[in-house]
Amino acid sequence: MNPTTADAATTVEQRWGLFNRWGPYGLLCFGTLMSIGTSGVVGMNADEWYVAGGAVAAALVLQLWWGRAARTRPDPSVAGTVYYTVRWAFAFVLTWLNPFFAFYAVVGYFGAERLLPPRLVKPGLFATAIIMAGSQSGGLPPGNSAGWGVFGALLAVNIVLLSVFAHLAEQEDERARVQAATIKELERTNTALQESMDENVALHAQLLLQAREAGVADERRRLAAEIHDTIAQGLTGIIAQLQVVAGTTDAELAREHLGRAADLARHSLGEARRSVHNLSPAPLEYDRLPEALKKTVAEWAERTGARADFTVTGTAEDLHDEIEATLLRIVQEALSNTARHADATRVGVTLSFMGDEVTLDVRDDGRGFDPLATVERTGTGGFGLDGMRARAERIAGALTVESEPGGGTAVSARVPLVRHEH
Repeated sequence: MNPTTADAATTVEQRWGLFNRWGPYGLLCFGTLMSIGTSGVVGMNADEWYVAGGAVAAALVLQLWWGRAARTRPDPSVAGTVYYTVRWAFAFVLTWLNPFFAFYAVVGYFGAERLLPPRLVKPGLFATAIIMAGSQSGGLPPGNSAGWGVFGALLAVNIVLLSVFAHLAEQEDERARVQAATIKELERTNTALQESMDENVALHAQLLLQAREAGVADERRRLAAEIHDTIAQGLTGIIAQLQVVAGTTDAELAREHLGRAADLARHSLGEARRSVHNLSPAPLEYDRLPEALKKTVAEWAERTGARADFTVTGTAEDLHDEIEATLLRIVQEALSNTARHADATRVGVTLSFMGDEVTLDVRDDGRGFDPLATVERTGTGGFGLDGMRARAERIAGALTVESEPGGGTAVSARVPLVRHEH
C-alpha cells in the first residue's frame, strides 16, 4: 500500500473511531433537547419524565463503561453484544416515551459489525429499524389500525433501505479486499524485483572479481610468454656473445661480439619497458575514461594524420577501474589495427552510457575485411580481434565486429555499467 492510500485509510478509521466514541453522547444530548422542546406537543407527564431522566442517566453510565471496555475489545465480543443490547433497550424505552429520542436510537445502525457476532448483526439492525419506524410513524405504540399500517409500511421501507445499504457495503468491502490483495501482491512483486536487482548487483561485483583474477592470470601468462620469447632469449644471446669475448684474444672479434651484446641488451631493455607499459593503462593514471579516450583518439589522429572524432552520449559516470581499463585497451587495439591494416581516412569513436550498460563503438572507412576469414596474430605484441573479444568477455561483456572488403569496419563492445568504488 502506498503512503497516500495508507494515510487516507488511517484517517477514515480514526474518524470512525471518534464517532463511535463520542457520537452516542452527542445524539443522546440532541435527542434529549428535542424531547424537552416537544414534550408539550407529545404530551409527556411528570412520571414519564422521571422514567426518561433515569433512562438517560443509565445510558450515560453505560456509555462511560463501554468507553473503557472498548479499548480491550476491538472485535465482536460478549461485552459488545451486551452493550449493544442494553443500549437498544434504553433507546426503545426513550423513543416510546418521546419519538424524538430516535436520534439516540440511530446509533444502532453504526458499528453493529464491530460489536455483534456475524449471526446477530441482521437481528440487531432489524431491532433498530423497529425503533426508527415507530418514531417515524408518530411514536410507539401506534394508536389504531391505521397507525399500525403506517408503522408496518415504514418498517418495510427501513428494512429495504438496510438491505440496499448492506449490499453496497458488502460490495465496497469486497472491492477493498481485492484492492488490499492487489496491493499486497504488488508489494511482494516489488520486493522480489528489488531482491533480483540486489542479486544482479552482487553478481556484477562477483563477475568483476572473477574478471580481475582472470585478468591477472592472463597478464602473468602473457608476461611469461613475452619474457621467454624476447627478454630471456635476449639475455641468452648476450651471455653467448660475452662467452665468445671471454674466450678470444682477438681484439677485433671481441669488439664485434661486445657490440652485438650491447645491441641485444638495448633490444631486451626495450622489450622489458614495453611489457611493463602494457600492465596498466597510463592514460587512466590521472584521467577518467572519457578524458583518457579523448586524448588517446586525438594523439592517434595526430600520429597517423587521419581524421578521428570522439563522442560521448548519455550521462557520463565514473566506472569501475577494471571496466575503464578494458574499454581503453579495446580502443587502443582497435585504433592500432586501423593504423596497420585499414588505410582509413576517417575514424569515429563513441562512448555511450545507456542505463545499466556501456557501449563503445569504433568505426572506420578503411578497406575492411572478411570477419569470417582467419586473421593471423600480429607480431608486434597486439592481441587482435580475439584479444579484444576476450577482454570484453572477462568483464561479462561482448564484442561484435561488422566489416566487409571495401566497406570499412565497425567494432562494438558492450559491457555492464559498474560504478567506480569510491
